[in-house]
Amino acid sequence: MAKSSLKHNFAKLFKRSKKAGAKSSSGVSLPHFRSFPLNTYLVFVIVIFAFILGMLTIKVLDLQQQVNENKSASAAVAQTGGNTLPSAVPTPAGPVNVSIGNFPIKGNSNAKVTVIEFADFRCPFCEEWYKTTESSLMKDYVNTGKVKFAFRNYAFLGPASTLAAEAGECANDQGQFWAWHDYMYKNQPDESDTSMYTNDNLTQIAGNLGMDTSQFSSCLISKGASDKVAKDLSEGSTAGVSGTPTTFVNGVAIVGAVPYDQLKAAIDNALK
Repeated sequence: MAKSSLKHNFAKLFKRSKKAGAKSSSGVSLPHFRSFPLNTYLVFVIVIFAFILGMLTIKVLDLQQQVNENKSASAAVAQTGGNTLPSAVPTPAGPVNVSIGNFPIKGNSNAKVTVIEFADFRCPFCEEWYKTTESSLMKDYVNTGKVKFAFRNYAFLGPASTLAAEAGECANDQGQFWAWHDYMYKNQPDESDTSMYTNDNLTQIAGNLGMDTSQFSSCLISKGASDKVAKDLSEGSTAGVSGTPTTFVNGVAIVGAVPYDQLKAAIDNALK
């Protein structure tokens, strides 16, 4: 009896649903749902719109922050005149203790003023400093005995820079560092072109400069100079080098390929 009543009630419910409901594309009757009031739809749409607007606002703010960070990085490069290091130690304002390294110095070893340049052989700003500032420095101060000048590697522009620095150490083993130094800056390719910096090409350059190519090649292959290059980089970072070239005048840092007059003023002040 209960089963018959349940069957009867289910049949009535199905007929009512069939009468009031819609049909699907397959012809199967679907139950009818009463429409939501218009205000409910409006509230729903406004909530969704507000959510989308909020997400877009966050995205715009993120993009703006990235643009500002890129502008700040570009300004830093322009200010230093060279490639800045993302984790560099801030350049100290006062004098720091910087040793002259292991390369031979130019000038009077007893000069009152010591100028030490940290540079990368592949850095275009170092090339600019070499061509526009170093010659005047040599003429006015180094050759007159007022200043002694030292060079130290700061090879941070990748494996090609490291190899070029190691090659400089190998040239130094044969007493030819300054000849190597000058050649590297006089013949520096574009920064994106690293084809020059291979063992074979660098050994050929050494031969053209009058070095023993077998000794030079063995030096490069053995990586015997890598510790010296790493030491220069480490001591430069400790001293506060944040880009290349960085020049220390009696321990006071001057960052970038600055005009010669700025370097001259620092030297004259140190000579007083």
